[in-house]
Amino acid sequence: MKPAVSVGQDALVSRSADGAVAAAVGSRVSAYVSLTKPRIVLMVLITVGVGFLLGARRSAHPMTLALTLVGAGLVAGGASALNQHLERDRDARMRRTSRRALPSGRLTPAEAAVFGAALGAIGTLILLIGANGLAAATALTTFLLYVYAYTPLKPHSTFNTVVGAVPGALPPMIGWAAATGTLGVEAWALFLIVFFWQFPHFLAIAWIYRDDYARGGMKMLPSVDPSGVLTARQSTLYALALVPVGLLPAIVGMAGPLYFVGALILGLAYLESSVRFWSNVNDATARRLLRASIVYLPAILLLLVLNPLPA
Repeated sequence: MKPAVSVGQDALVSRSADGAVAAAVGSRVSAYVSLTKPRIVLMVLITVGVGFLLGARRSAHPMTLALTLVGAGLVAGGASALNQHLERDRDARMRRTSRRALPSGRLTPAEAAVFGAALGAIGTLILLIGANGLAAATALTTFLLYVYAYTPLKPHSTFNTVVGAVPGALPPMIGWAAATGTLGVEAWALFLIVFFWQFPHFLAIAWIYRDDYARGGMKMLPSVDPSGVLTARQSTLYALALVPVGLLPAIVGMAGPLYFVGALILGLAYLESSVRFWSNVNDATARRLLRASIVYLPAILLLLVLNPLPA
């Protein structure tokens, strides 16, 4: 029989080993989750959900909505994982991305590639079975454009922002397609709002992190515009275009007068922040514009949900 002290030591060693295993498993799970860029997935799910609810016009089937959100979330997470797989070397050179799962060595490139492809495939299949073929096709298009058009273009052309804005604006169309089986003018109105919203948002980010992007070899607009005047001017032009674009849901019969007034106020406020950035290009005005962009999209989506018109 072992002495009591020995038994106690064995138990302590066992608990310590179990704790180490649990910590290692938790670390790997956390690394895989980080590959999906959860904050981006959350925004995707919000826009998908709004598109679905507007398309269904209060007659949404809860199971179809749930499957649509799960499928779209997996596709978005898979695209982000493959994006990080393709950009792992550039991420390693940038301060704000150097601690990601691949540059830090917590996961291997092969693990990230398999994980991203699997999520994309499973998510598309869920949309195909749980919603319809159009929703699945729209999600797959989003996935392919983000991974194989936008991502490879980033180190080569400032046009990457325009290309990337297309898959960035498709999620509400996934929701609309899942609810209606069509992509009518209403779905395109949602697409245009998110499409134009992205430019001031991402150009502000590109200016704030211009040195980091340069270290990573990313061809963002500030890399060819050291004064920032062109960057700020483009932000303002897109924000100006967003003012009438933001009113489209009311014009095409999706939303009521409360939405119209709110969208107009939000659009003008976003434009004002862009004009400030243009009139005085610096990090402070860029951050102000970034904050305005973060307010604009959730607010206008909330207005859409609160003041829809019946079909």
